Amino acid sequence: MKPAIFARAIGAILLITGLAACVDVDMKIEILDKTNARGTMTMSMDRQFYDMAQSQGNADFCDPGDELTVGDTVVTCVSVKEGTFEELNASSTDGEPGPQIVEQADGTVRVSLPTGSLVEAASSDKPDEDTLAMMQSMFEGKFFKIIVVGGDIVDSNMEVSEDHKSAVLAIPFLDMITGEAEVPDESYAVVKPIN
Repeated sequence: MKPAIFARAIGAILLITGLAACVDVDMKIEILDKTNARGTMTMSMDRQFYDMAQSQGNADFCDPGDELTVGDTVVTCVSVKEGTFEELNASSTDGEPGPQIVEQADGTVRVSLPTGSLVEAASSDKPDEDTLAMMQSMFEGKFFKIIVVGGDIVDSNMEVSEDHKSAVLAIPFLDMITGEAEVPDESYAVVKPIN
């Protein structure tokens, strides 16, 4: 059974920390209707770091069944999980925190994510000062992004687009690894589904 999308994201962050690799991670939650959603995690790694990880026997970047694309300069792994809110709310077998997607009485859908726990997990094994100094330039401009789409965003503590069609929280990777990322304990978006 594939792990919950958020638990997979935490695993990816821990892998990235261990590799000190240049990676972007986008985790998108799309509300399809009042009972179903799709979670898509896209990880992009510089090709040179992917090749280095493979040569060291580390093949955990992309799980079997996920879509791996190896380009000349970038390697991308896309993991998709679609189902009912209940299915997507389920945590992995390791009990990692996951998103909560709930239909509310007014017909809107509330998506919440334990971002405080995510940062805590990512910073639980901080690198030493020398490694952090090396990672500074490698992680510049690299983010872990949480994106909620699927209708009109009617309320959120994340950044809402001008057209109210998406809510985004972009967390700098280095700040996550050092535990200095300023995020709410819970990030949320309330969506009025299209269907």
